[in-house]
Amino acid sequence: MRGCRRLQRAGLALLLLVAPWAAARPPPASPARPSVVLVTCDSLDGRLTFYPGNQTVGLPFINFMKRYGTVFLNAYTNSPICCPSRAAMWSGRFTHLTESWNNFKGLDPGYVTWMDLMEKHGYHTQKYGKLDYTSGHHSLSNRVEAWTRDVDFLLRQEGRPMVNLTGDRKHVRVMEADWQNTDKAVNWIKEEASNLTQPFVLYLGLNLPHPYPSPYAGENFGSSTFLTSPYWLEKVIYEAIRIPKWSSLAEMHPVDYYSSYTKNCTGEFTEQEVRNIRAFYYAMCAETDAMLGEIISALRETGLLKKTIVIFTADHGELAMEHRQFYKMSMYEGSSHVPLLVMGPGVKEQQQVPNLVSLVDIYPTMLDIARIPVPQNLSGYSLMPLLCGEAGNEVPARGARPSWVLSEFHGCNVNSSTYMLRTGKWKYIAYSDGSSVLPQLFDLSADPDELTSVAVKFPVVVHSLDKMLRSVVNYPKISAAVQEYNKRQFISWKQSLGQNYSDVIANLRWHQDWLKEPKKYEDAIDKWLGQSTWSPGGCWWGWESTSAARRGHTGEPPAPSGRSLPSPLAASGATPCLCYLL
Repeated sequence: MRGCRRLQRAGLALLLLVAPWAAARPPPASPARPSVVLVTCDSLDGRLTFYPGNQTVGLPFINFMKRYGTVFLNAYTNSPICCPSRAAMWSGRFTHLTESWNNFKGLDPGYVTWMDLMEKHGYHTQKYGKLDYTSGHHSLSNRVEAWTRDVDFLLRQEGRPMVNLTGDRKHVRVMEADWQNTDKAVNWIKEEASNLTQPFVLYLGLNLPHPYPSPYAGENFGSSTFLTSPYWLEKVIYEAIRIPKWSSLAEMHPVDYYSSYTKNCTGEFTEQEVRNIRAFYYAMCAETDAMLGEIISALRETGLLKKTIVIFTADHGELAMEHRQFYKMSMYEGSSHVPLLVMGPGVKEQQQVPNLVSLVDIYPTMLDIARIPVPQNLSGYSLMPLLCGEAGNEVPARGARPSWVLSEFHGCNVNSSTYMLRTGKWKYIAYSDGSSVLPQLFDLSADPDELTSVAVKFPVVVHSLDKMLRSVVNYPKISAAVQEYNKRQFISWKQSLGQNYSDVIANLRWHQDWLKEPKKYEDAIDKWLGQSTWSPGGCWWGWESTSAARRGHTGEPPAPSGRSLPSPLAASGATPCLCYLL
């Protein structure tokens, strides 16, 4: 395997209480190309794999992978929403390069994925469960909400987050669809993979721990229900659950406020409500971990584990009421930080890797494992040098791994294209055109909960990181392109409906708000359709309604402080809306 000078002994050995099926340490792995199993779940906060981890919930099979493999401490999604994130993972390219703008716009049909190349080069391939990386999926509400994010209105687009306890202490298979796909994968391992003479790559996509549909929320329901059974909930240590701190509504960054409002999170929540939402989410993570365990057990029982690399990750995280939000669609750690664990032949055991990595690294890693030449146009870099513990000993043909990762978001529940550059202790978040929306800067070493942006305090850092970000992506140009795409898609959809347009748009997930003043909201859309990409004076549409809504919740906001804007905002000469400074 390129990138490793020697093959390590296979990972899973020794008896463990969490895995009583594990026997004596197996012999050294064969030098033949290893098989690969990739288990990808949906919405698992990567910090659970190392912090707070088992302080809150038991995740025995994730811990097993940590014991006999490598865990990445700083792995990120390249776009914190399902389809664009998975498009990045399956293509190895950043979101703006594949134009995977939202859950409706992913990879084009026929796009050559890493699995296609592995099959071409002699691997037997098999997929089960959730894929979600191509265009044309998800609900109508989801795509219309993304297209109209620039419209000057503010509507709740989700049901209020809630919990639901189902079944009894014997109810294990709560997410039955995921269990059925896990069963299929286990049976395939036992009945097919065990008889293959060639290496294989198996993919299993899980829906958990994504929240469940909330039927009362309207068209295609939305998903705001955290559902589990007593069996899983009993694995959560309630006393260890941290209640996140919230900024007041008046103090929130305007993009955060828009997200919180559209996710139906600006109302009152008791501490017990928040604790329950987080507890139920952790219980759903425990059920996810158990499915991972079924795959590991099947590989062990068939003798395949010693020659199979197992990878576990997620498309994005889950805020679980951090920053007064649930779901993802945010660059905060709960949403953007993903799990990434790897074990198997050649992978160093009990290793914690602090390097910044992201999901685009999966593509070149898969090719590296299969000894397939890695294309030069990929955004990602192979993880194999890091997994082998030899990253400092050799420089790949493409050059050294960059010291940063990029994530971007262009979908629903956020009223601006958003770009995150993570490097060193800093997380820099830029918005829109880079001048009309105040950027954010967090020092994660001093402020791991990301409660205080220090963008104004460190203008030189902001200027430097913005320059670095622009060297990776011309984000003002991309933001403008997304806005034009949104308008074109909406106009085409509207025209396709003809006289049914008013009825259809009124009854999407925002129906509870829309039906109160339907003409007002249709007029707002018509006004938006008649505007150019950027509004006069550099002011981005949507702040007025956001600011007004905040006044409705909290009273009139204080006058602007008069503080100077950090570079690059000040350097741009733009005249921003005063609500940035409220």
